[in-house]
Amino acid sequence: MINHISIGVRDVTKTKRFYDAAFKPLGYTCLSQSPGSLGYGRDGVAFWISASESPVPADTSSGLHLCFDAPTRKSVDAFHAAALKAGGGDNGKPGLRADYGENYYAAFVTDPDGYRIEAYCSAAA
Repeated sequence: MINHISIGVRDVTKTKRFYDAAFKPLGYTCLSQSPGSLGYGRDGVAFWISASESPVPADTSSGLHLCFDAPTRKSVDAFHAAALKAGGGDNGKPGLRADYGENYYAAFVTDPDGYRIEAYCSAAA
């Protein structure tokens, strides 16, 4: 249903360091880069990032978050660790979320601008 999503950030260089590290365990890379713009994906760009003087303010009660598929539970763990090491905030350690589904394994972080980011794997252990 969704072809791509785009977010605005204050510092593209800082954000690139974060997403390069966080996405590596998930198999996503920066496929497009120009001054003030980044595009991430696997086979094509599905997540765009652009410089903005006024990105959407972080609001933990808004319900807004972005969820990215992870190939394995270990990649969810690695995503979480890499995101924290790259300056992200912890918003939910890796683990099963039984209230979401039997094999719902996920981790949650916040990026440098406060966007809530999730990595999710549905594969059984």
